[in-house]
Amino acid sequence: MPVKKEKLHAHPAELKLYEKLVGTIPEIEVKGDTMKYTSHNGNMYSLLSKEGELAIRLPEPERGEFLKNHKTKLFEAYGIVMKEYVAVPEKLLEDTKQLKKYFAISYSYVKSLKPKPTTKKAKK
Repeated sequence: MPVKKEKLHAHPAELKLYEKLVGTIPEIEVKGDTMKYTSHNGNMYSLLSKEGELAIRLPEPERGEFLKNHKTKLFEAYGIVMKEYVAVPEKLLEDTKQLKKYFAISYSYVKSLKPKPTTKKAKK
């Protein structure tokens, strides 16, 4: 059986910072190959793009507060604005201590959402 090679992320420094942030909540893990992300019950709540940009899903009013306080915008991927996701400034990604508050809010928020049905086939 062939060994599956792990795909390397194009931005290893950002990936290391992202993994450090995710590590602040022990029960979650980073998923994905080229685009790293976190999800709960089928609902994604953070992602690290192939370009090394971090997006975090936040509820209102925290989303508005984050956008104002960090002078950023909603995250955009493939030309589409992701309405609940904020673009995390590069300097803030480097500050795990400050960013982990928002990451915890994001995780709590996604746990309150209705689970999405899985697309994976059940093992027999």
